[in-house]
Amino acid sequence: MKLSDFRYNLPKNAIAKFPVHPRDKAKLMVLDRNTGEIEHRIFSDIIEYLHRGDVLVINETKVMQARLFGHKERTNAKIEVFVLRELNKEENIWDVIVDPARKVRIGNRIYFNDKLWCEVIDNTTSRGRTVRFNYEGNDIYKAIEKMGRTPLPPYIKRDPVPEDREDYQTVFAKYDGSVAAPTAGLHFTKELLRKIKKKGVKVTSVLLHIGLGTFRPVEVEDLTKHKMDSEYFEISEKAAETINEAIRNKKSVVVVGTSATRALESSVTSEGFVKPNLGWTDKFIFPPYEFKIVRKLITNFHQPESTLLMLASAFGGYDNIRKAYRKALKEGYRFLSYGDAMLIK
Repeated sequence: MKLSDFRYNLPKNAIAKFPVHPRDKAKLMVLDRNTGEIEHRIFSDIIEYLHRGDVLVINETKVMQARLFGHKERTNAKIEVFVLRELNKEENIWDVIVDPARKVRIGNRIYFNDKLWCEVIDNTTSRGRTVRFNYEGNDIYKAIEKMGRTPLPPYIKRDPVPEDREDYQTVFAKYDGSVAAPTAGLHFTKELLRKIKKKGVKVTSVLLHIGLGTFRPVEVEDLTKHKMDSEYFEISEKAAETINEAIRNKKSVVVVGTSATRALESSVTSEGFVKPNLGWTDKFIFPPYEFKIVRKLITNFHQPESTLLMLASAFGGYDNIRKAYRKALKEGYRFLSYGDAMLIK
């Protein structure tokens, strides 16, 4: 398929700027990928589509407060440092993006407060830099958490507010490392998860740290030539066994989000089971694709021409998803990160 196949008109007023409260009262569109039939529900109804013995797979990544604002030594020029990922834990070396990039050169120091500053040690891209953080403390993540701002996606055209620190984080977020939320997970509450477990559904977790590549546009018409950014993932032995038991028992593996989906589909045995794994994946899923692990997918409504929309189309069927998106726009569904949800079954 081609990039232009995933183009559609997304009105600005369809993009959610704030989330629904409580989280599980967002709209839920249920799409049957075999018949194309659509139901309109609310997210808390998701429990009706989960059955005893099924496995719900969540992504326990935690969004870092990735936007740091500081000033250069000597000139005092204001600089934004957007932290992407840790490269070397012992030496506090990180990949970052700087703005304005023209003012930031190798050897420059950027100060955030009297305890936290960084030194630029390499250039990576036009705006990318490698920096070494110098921090008088034990936990650089805590320092970033305290100093930084929530990295709302660029299409949410407003400044972060204090509530975003909680709103743009899943209730099961555990491990620092993402610069974007696994947004399908934003709809779950602790109470809803408790009810799901009480029904006999097993909840297990994987980890995939979402990078800035989530928002990077695809720039080639021929999708086979697109290269995804690599993202770190982990699948534990316990998670793999829980998922594989459901597969053996012919129960559904219900995956929350495209990130968890990519982690699972990156680690499949020749027999069609999940294998424990950790490392980096640049797996790009677009139609046609035969899913090995995922049986039901919970996802949001995605940007035109995005890799997220392509994965959803591969799972739900291209024509089904086109029809569902047209219906969603007509029925007033809210799109993108803070928007409504879709269950593809």
